[in-house]
Amino acid sequence: MKIVKLPKLNLYFKLIFLIGSFLFISSCISEPNLCNTSSYDKVGYYYPYGTESQGATAEITIQVNSDADLESVEAEIPSLKYNKSWLFMLTQDDCEQSAYCYSFAAINDMPISNQYYYNLKQLEYGDLPPDTVSFGKTLGCTDGAGNDVRFAITTTLASEDNNMNAKVTVFPGYTKNYYRFCMMSSLIWDNVKEMLNYGTGIAFHDVGTDSVFDIDSIYKHYVIAQDSILKRLSGRGCKMLAEPNGNKTYVHAAMNYAPIQTMTAQAGAVELYPFKVKDDLQKTLLERVFYSSDEAKAAVISNLQKPEEERSYIHVGVHGTDMGWCKFLLWLNDTYGKNGDDSVWFPSLEEYYEYNYYRIHGSIQKSIDVSKRTIKLIVSLPSNQYFYYPSITINLKGIKKSNIVSVSSSDSVTGLSYGNYSGGLMLNLNCRNALLTNATHYVEEYEADKTSARKRTDAIYFVKMLKESDQKTNLLKRLPQ
Repeated sequence: MKIVKLPKLNLYFKLIFLIGSFLFISSCISEPNLCNTSSYDKVGYYYPYGTESQGATAEITIQVNSDADLESVEAEIPSLKYNKSWLFMLTQDDCEQSAYCYSFAAINDMPISNQYYYNLKQLEYGDLPPDTVSFGKTLGCTDGAGNDVRFAITTTLASEDNNMNAKVTVFPGYTKNYYRFCMMSSLIWDNVKEMLNYGTGIAFHDVGTDSVFDIDSIYKHYVIAQDSILKRLSGRGCKMLAEPNGNKTYVHAAMNYAPIQTMTAQAGAVELYPFKVKDDLQKTLLERVFYSSDEAKAAVISNLQKPEEERSYIHVGVHGTDMGWCKFLLWLNDTYGKNGDDSVWFPSLEEYYEYNYYRIHGSIQKSIDVSKRTIKLIVSLPSNQYFYYPSITINLKGIKKSNIVSVSSSDSVTGLSYGNYSGGLMLNLNCRNALLTNATHYVEEYEADKTSARKRTDAIYFVKMLKESDQKTNLLKRLPQ
């Protein structure tokens, strides 16, 4: 019998590989942009949170006219920033892509799709789903002095998950299919960094342990996850936990892990009444409720039937958001935000935690010079690890805006606005050290694409955060009003 030798199997594999490679290369020749997106890989801009100074001391000098009674002036930090009468927050779990292209997009007047998803890189190059719409305005409140303050959500991160490193397909004008707009497994880092520029907060959620009921293992993975966050976000750390799956083991581990300072959960947590808070809330587990958008609306309406002192905060937990949630955010803006009665403050949980911390631990030294008709304030804002929002409201009882002759401040103050509130004069003080750099960037972004109304709106928004100065005046001159 003649023995026939079979060829080695790896020869067949090589042949299959060569055929597959030929077919792939052929497809790329006919549609080059779909296969090669390197031309779209520019390095983005991100606010340098990792270099934010920790702790701030600010000096403000206010000169008043002869109508003001200097001896009656009293200074305090109110329970809520901008003297708002109620507090709303939203935390979005599971590191969902919809946090960027639905929640964040609706707030910042970006395109919204009824069924598709997109990423920052696709937005930058005009590669968007076919059914996008826009509300035609940003969503938020005001600072009580005529400046917009946009709503800010909190999103959880999955920093140990390689899905956050996924590559994005960019192919402007390609309409044969829209697979590139299918939902990705998670947010990606580029999207997160852009969201941080606008004030979005971040939180731990699930970590990469296989032992979800082992405190030591979860603690170990908090450290690993934090290291990844610090590297990916250029030194910006995470100090919040959104409890996953009702698992209190995560909370117990967080109590031992010093960087986590504030936590939220849907059970076994404290219901917060902002006007009754007397401590700094460090390591306090704060309650949130998972509502549908219609249930959230009903909860808001019910809560606002109560006097201010009796109102709890409305803290909503969600997973994926959609057009229904976008319409809820629009309703919130139009009813209680800048296009409504302007009563709501809607920050990230991080920002609220820091504001309350400054209110409890900060100090205001007041001195009066009757002969010069001046009030001098020295404001100290001691911070904790990973603090990024050195910004407060100060109420001055006894004077009004009409009494003001001039307001000046030290270099540590980068943003300053003032206006009347029911009891006197309100000062909004911001000591973030890169506000000017940030504003300049967004002006340059607009100048590079003057056809974009959204970029113009963003540039004006960030410039108006600055205190009055020659730099602010010059930046505004570069923007059509």
